[in-house]
Amino acid sequence: MIGHMRERVVAACDGASKGNPGPAGWAWVVSDDDERTPARWESGPLGRATNNVAELTALERLLTAVEPDVPLEVRMDSQYAMKAVTTWLPNWKRNGWKTAAGKPVANQDLVVRIDALLDGRSVEFRYVPAHQVDGDPLNDFADRAASQAAVVQEAAGSAHGSPEPPPSPDTPAPSARRKAPRRTSGASGSASSRTIKAKFAGRCLCGRSYAAGESIAKNAQGWGHPECRTATG
Repeated sequence: MIGHMRERVVAACDGASKGNPGPAGWAWVVSDDDERTPARWESGPLGRATNNVAELTALERLLTAVEPDVPLEVRMDSQYAMKAVTTWLPNWKRNGWKTAAGKPVANQDLVVRIDALLDGRSVEFRYVPAHQVDGDPLNDFADRAASQAAVVQEAAGSAHGSPEPPPSPDTPAPSARRKAPRRTSGASGSASSRTIKAKFAGRCLCGRSYAAGESIAKNAQGWGHPECRTATG
């Protein structure tokens, strides 16, 4: 488990659902000693699930991976997941796992497991906004890893020798560093000229969005408009 011989662990976790509900994934990342550089991470698929289920699953997997006797800081961009296991949890338990409106608590099985994992531990939750230019690097990494897991529906992580997840299309690039892509003609019939229909909406490296069902092609940073596939920065 993570945390052996460490005085404190700083981590982030995130979930993603492409459709909500739709193809979903979860991810967590643990920092190096500088508390900003990702050192270890893991992500996995959830099949079809809501974003809230993905967020709670990410937290559960992180708590399971870290030694329970090591103080832990968890950075999250999900207000729901954070409040569910801190602010709302005591009242839910007192009310027999009913909300203030008398309805059953959603995702109770996950909340119960997280409650058990939190018992007796020193855990500090810290909210960080998502998809920010120069935002929290751990949250950004977890966001990208969860999004990739939701799309490809495959497990990944440092233990798998996986490469770093690709940039998120939802995080804007600083305008001062963005350049207009140069469009050049590619060789007809080459592998780079292949196009597919996008399963989900996304953002091209040129900065423009594309819609689900629109033709897209592989480029140096992922997928985008066919005319941008040979663009260079």
